[in-house]
Amino acid sequence: MRFERREHRSPTLIVAAPLLAVLIALALAGVLIAIAGAPVPEAYWHILTGAFGSRLSATETLTRAAPLILTGLAAAVAFRARLWNIGGEGQFYLGAITVAGASAHLLGGLPSLVQIPLLLVLGAMAGMVLLLVPLWLRLRFSVDEVVTTLLLNFVALLFVSLLIDTVLKDPLAFGWPQSESVADAAMLPKLLARSRLHIGIIIAVVLAILVHLVQSRTAFGMQSRAAGLNPSGAAFAGVPLGITLVKVACISGGLAGVAGAIEVMGVQGYVTTNLSPGYGYSGIVVAMLANLNPLGVVLAALFAATMFVGADSMSRSMGIPTYIADVTVALSLLSMLIALFFTQYRIAR
Repeated sequence: MRFERREHRSPTLIVAAPLLAVLIALALAGVLIAIAGAPVPEAYWHILTGAFGSRLSATETLTRAAPLILTGLAAAVAFRARLWNIGGEGQFYLGAITVAGASAHLLGGLPSLVQIPLLLVLGAMAGMVLLLVPLWLRLRFSVDEVVTTLLLNFVALLFVSLLIDTVLKDPLAFGWPQSESVADAAMLPKLLARSRLHIGIIIAVVLAILVHLVQSRTAFGMQSRAAGLNPSGAAFAGVPLGITLVKVACISGGLAGVAGAIEVMGVQGYVTTNLSPGYGYSGIVVAMLANLNPLGVVLAALFAATMFVGADSMSRSMGIPTYIADVTVALSLLSMLIALFFTQYRIAR
């Protein structure tokens, strides 16, 4: 028995791989739910109804999906070019604190139509800067960006903590460590009254479509894919690897920075050190579940958001720990990696 690379991969196999991975993950998580002493079908029904069973739950799921789409896109863009950006969490926080500081001290007097786009651009630029530093270390000194981007997450979080305890501390927070609030004109408009759902979800979906078009219809998209598939071959064919990776880093870091910006401008209104429940790390799982496809990222983010939001309802109704959601998403990633392997190889005698 040996593994043999497939000469052709059918579209059906590529589409079926993530669906099969999710089903396998749900089956394995069902075993854990059964061990916890709860009926599996009822538990999954509570997850589904908890995520979409009411107007409130559906809007909360979509609100949670918005930053997951953006951090998933950030990871997908980078990974496709073989730039291992593990720093989405730090880029998220740096984009968030940049938006809070700029709105409170620089742009607060501008109208919404001007202030919101400017803040989104500033948030994107902050995320870009945090990723360009490890890329420079890789290109100049061959430093592994997996290590540098991961460690910069902690540096960024400590930097944010420093700012919200000093120059950006809210004097009206009664000592609670949070930044000054963004101006009212900087808050993203709501899509539905009496809900937290904002236009950030539309921004995220539009950006997913734009990234898909860039990757599939432009010369830069071809160059980034070539850099990821075979860097030596791409360089031999004339692809400028350094410039291509700089562009990829700007897009990837910018998307993660925008994720932090819309979370502040659409939901919280200020920055704390627990602003993100791990959006940057979850974005990596979302990207892998989507097989690095920008449009697939939207569906994968919706699945992850459904699990996270629905697990809270399941926990309250059945007494099952909410960590089942984290386990299910992690199992989905492992199942997806195995499924992707078998889309490229087959067992031969």
